[in-house]
Amino acid sequence: MNAQQLLEEISDYCRQTGLAESTFGRRAVNDGKLAARLRNGGRITTDTLDRIHGFMAAHPPQGPRPIVIERARDARPAAPPLAPAQPDKTTDPQRNFRFFDNRQKYLLFVNTCSEKWEVASRVSEELVHIHPRPPAVRVFDAGVGDGSVLVRVMRAMHDRFPHMPFYTVGKEISLEDVRLTLQKMSDRFFEHPATVLVLTNLAYADAPWLAVKSLNAASSLVWHELPLIGNSAHRFEQQIIDLEPFLALNWKAGVSARTGNPIYERPVVLVIYREDHRFLLDPIIPKPGGTLANYDLVIASQPYRARSSLEFKARRVIAPLARALGPGGRLIAIHSHGHDPGMEIIQRVWPDDHPFIHDRHQILKAVKHELGTTARDLNFNAYADNRSLFRYVMHTLPSEISDSIGTSTLFAAWNAAIYVAQVEDDRLAEVVADGRYLDATRSVLRERGGLWFFDESYVISRRRV
Repeated sequence: MNAQQLLEEISDYCRQTGLAESTFGRRAVNDGKLAARLRNGGRITTDTLDRIHGFMAAHPPQGPRPIVIERARDARPAAPPLAPAQPDKTTDPQRNFRFFDNRQKYLLFVNTCSEKWEVASRVSEELVHIHPRPPAVRVFDAGVGDGSVLVRVMRAMHDRFPHMPFYTVGKEISLEDVRLTLQKMSDRFFEHPATVLVLTNLAYADAPWLAVKSLNAASSLVWHELPLIGNSAHRFEQQIIDLEPFLALNWKAGVSARTGNPIYERPVVLVIYREDHRFLLDPIIPKPGGTLANYDLVIASQPYRARSSLEFKARRVIAPLARALGPGGRLIAIHSHGHDPGMEIIQRVWPDDHPFIHDRHQILKAVKHELGTTARDLNFNAYADNRSLFRYVMHTLPSEISDSIGTSTLFAAWNAAIYVAQVEDDRLAEVVADGRYLDATRSVLRERGGLWFFDESYVISRRRV
């Protein structure tokens, strides 16, 4: 049995029993990172293999896990609030988290660095170049995250198109990020009532069209509509909060045994709009079975891991998004560039580390090749560095970068550097014990007088008909 076969066996067992892979590893061989090590090329002894199989034999699955499906095509304004869902004590709560992102790292990075602001500002610049057609301005966010970028872009959209209906679709597989995004949206429905917001966990190849190609996955699709009642942000927020049990029950993720990437346990489409604007929005509200893409703007901010293969980035992420563009539509993609003080910190600890292996020119060339003849209607814009690259910073006071840098500042800077460089936890464990990482961080902050990072952007646009 090779590592891939064992991983598939473990994944199937975890799916049937409801265990997270980390929980399985701890219980079977006292190693919570067993699956991660196998996926990264690690090896195990025959004794460990026997212990794994012995654990599975001693704790067989107790029948198939129940599937709960809710379809709500028509609005039900009078429906009472859902009762709080009872937590499943046998399920590891880590199953509801994004697998590649540690939540503490992510939230600390978002709240101490200005990347979300700068990305939203760069994306909003594209609004002057789009030419929406009736019945709505159509926007797709290929990785909503905590919603900071999307909500700022929606504010900019309202400023530029105050009287046009909005059809906004966001893809996000993380339950925690969906919760954070929804918390920010009540004000958007108040300021711009003619808004249809759709959140989904579908793959890049399916999400723009809200349709699942796999017949097996399509049969378990959860389609839920929430028509918001009232005319105040407070009332909208209360109804959005009432979605918590629905999200906890349905918005779950696992890990693909084949790729190691997070995948949904069941596909979900959540549609939210204001009930008092339903007549106006009827042509825009999507229905089960798929919808047109034809987006005026596609946002792809950090949509892939830096260390992913060029083929994966082009074929699985950017090419499907380019196909979803409507006439005159624009796809703006943004990813980390490196060559900044953050990368200096990383390379002082790991001198041979080079996480940013593909630049915008390589990705655009690969996407053009992947699209083939369908690329004839598209323009591929890499731009010069002075337009493509932009900088964001870690927020610090001038007094914080001095001869004596506070521990909290050092930890925040180190966290930002390893988050942007996507350093795996296994490697972190090797360096945090001796304190070298803090010395490297302190040295760079003093030499540079602060910490900043570079992102690079590129645009794919479809010609107007």
